[in-house]
Amino acid sequence: MDTNYSRNEIDLEKQEQIERGKRIKVIRESELHMNKTQLAKEIGVSGQFLGLVEEGKGNLVYKSIKKLRSLSGHSADYILYGLDDNIIEQTKKELKIYSENEIINAIKTIKDITLFIKNK
Repeated sequence: MDTNYSRNEIDLEKQEQIERGKRIKVIRESELHMNKTQLAKEIGVSGQFLGLVEEGKGNLVYKSIKKLRSLSGHSADYILYGLDDNIIEQTKKELKIYSENEIINAIKTIKDITLFIKNK
């Protein structure tokens, strides 16, 4: 463990790990309708390890997250961080009507506004 981590950073990471485990369990039970053994086999881990992940006591590796993403249809951002999948898709649809240059200018404007607010 990196000794530069503060206690708050460690606590935050642990909480994120617990929340991630809960999301994975909901995906497994409510959306995929699988038991631990079934999903574990699909994503390449043991049922016991998947149980630890769901309890917030372990993390999936990239390969397993990628398989879970494919199975569930959720983004990795949702699985890892709980970011709403629908917002990403809605944003993509909305942005299609704008040119790349218009989007870049809008982002610059947002940055300017945040700096203005921050320095106020």
